[in-house]
Amino acid sequence: MLDRMRYGWTFQRGFYLVAGLVMSLLSFMHQEWYAVIFGLYFASMGLFGFGCAGGQCYTGSYTPRREEEKSV
Repeated sequence: MLDRMRYGWTFQRGFYLVAGLVMSLLSFMHQEWYAVIFGLYFASMGLFGFGCAGGQCYTGSYTPRREEEKSV
């Protein structure tokens, strides 16, 4: 678990961490408790590298086939 927190950082992971912490802090200051949990979820995605922040949402690139290939 510590290796996941230390290594493999990308811009996306950093963005999730910072945006989640900012969202949680602002929500805490405005006493909107449901949004604090939402922000902590995004911060944990960035910190621990799971979900889309860990690259798990990538499905590959789409390349349409030509008409000749479709008929075969």
